[in-house]
Amino acid sequence: MRRAVSIIGGYVLVLLSAFLPAQQTAAPSPTLPPPLVTQPQTPAPTPAPRPEVRALWVVRHTMTSPDAVRDMVRRAKENGFTDLIVQVRGRGDAYYDSQLEPRAEDLVGQPPGFDPLALTLDEAHRVGIKVHAWINIYLVASFESLPRNRSHLLYQHPEWLMVPRGLASELYGIEPRSQVYLNRLVEYTRENQADVEGLFISPAHPAVKDNLYNLWLEVAQKYEVDGLHFDYVRYPNTNYDFSRTSLERFRQELEKNLAGENREFLSSAADSDPLLFATTFPDRYAQFQRQQVSELVERIYKGVKKVKPHAVISAAVFANDDDALRTRFQDWKHWLRAGWLDAVCPMAYTPETESFRRLIANAKTYAAGKQVWAGIGAFKQPAESALEKVRVTREVGAQGFILFSYDSSVKASDLNPQGDYLEKLHAGLRDSAGVTIVAPGR
Repeated sequence: MRRAVSIIGGYVLVLLSAFLPAQQTAAPSPTLPPPLVTQPQTPAPTPAPRPEVRALWVVRHTMTSPDAVRDMVRRAKENGFTDLIVQVRGRGDAYYDSQLEPRAEDLVGQPPGFDPLALTLDEAHRVGIKVHAWINIYLVASFESLPRNRSHLLYQHPEWLMVPRGLASELYGIEPRSQVYLNRLVEYTRENQADVEGLFISPAHPAVKDNLYNLWLEVAQKYEVDGLHFDYVRYPNTNYDFSRTSLERFRQELEKNLAGENREFLSSAADSDPLLFATTFPDRYAQFQRQQVSELVERIYKGVKKVKPHAVISAAVFANDDDALRTRFQDWKHWLRAGWLDAVCPMAYTPETESFRRLIANAKTYAAGKQVWAGIGAFKQPAESALEKVRVTREVGAQGFILFSYDSSVKASDLNPQGDYLEKLHAGLRDSAGVTIVAPGR
């Protein structure tokens, strides 16, 4: 018995000696950590308030001579403005060195080397003012006078133009390059100038989307702009666009989801009524139209950010979001939620202070963390009234304001007898806010 116990004990010792080293290799005994020493926590620094944006919309007519550009920058600097939103595409023309669109007719007589955008950038950056390239999107010609340059897209691509409902059936079967096609559109526009600002190009046309995207990339790549700015990024009203391209694209999309019998019936009936699909499904057609504009905004935003990540992408929008959505197919609330804008600029031009307050507060509600620059209509109210609007922008927490426009502010008028609107506004803001220019709480 003793011998058996001894043998068993020997086996146990052998097994333990083989097992223990392996265990020590796999899991060495932990060393005790040093005593904990409590360090005082340094609070995270509070972000510095974002400087208030004080901007001016500068209409293209001020960009027509070197002296006018220099004077504009000087007056903006003297009166405390931080940003200039300068119109470099007005009506399908260029106030910069473009390979894609004709040089603006307003620049005839100026030296060929005069580049309004380049000069503005040089002058403004020298004195610490930021410059945003303001690009009109779909509006390409005024009804007062058509472009003289035959290279203008109006003549090169009449098939790009929006068509009103009232001409849709008539123009559907007409070759767009025929003179009749363009003449009818121009005639209709002039007869309905109370409802439409001029001739627009169609958001639904694929070539239009490519052209506008390339224009934005041209500016972003060629110039050291601080931002780029959408305007007229909308339909003129619900009476547009019933061009052949728009109607056919909608029909193609709709037919994908229609049952066979319905598709055959509607397709047969559409042979005699090209508007049939749009009028049978008006809500879906409205959504299709909104989608065309939104697709362009998304594409441009993402494209510009790839080549100029720090450029601020902003948009002038109808301040009444319901009107913008339903009658202009401008879904700017969606653009903000999706992150396709860095700043939204509601055109709240009303002289009524409380109406202005509601519009800007509403924009703040939907800002989704993006900036709100309140659009103030200087052409509709005296400087004292505009000053009230600036105070409201601060009260509701907007990040700044834009005055429309520099041009009306420096010209004598009934509302601005001395042409010193900017000086009055500057004096009022200085008296009320001292020299510190920040948006409260931002």
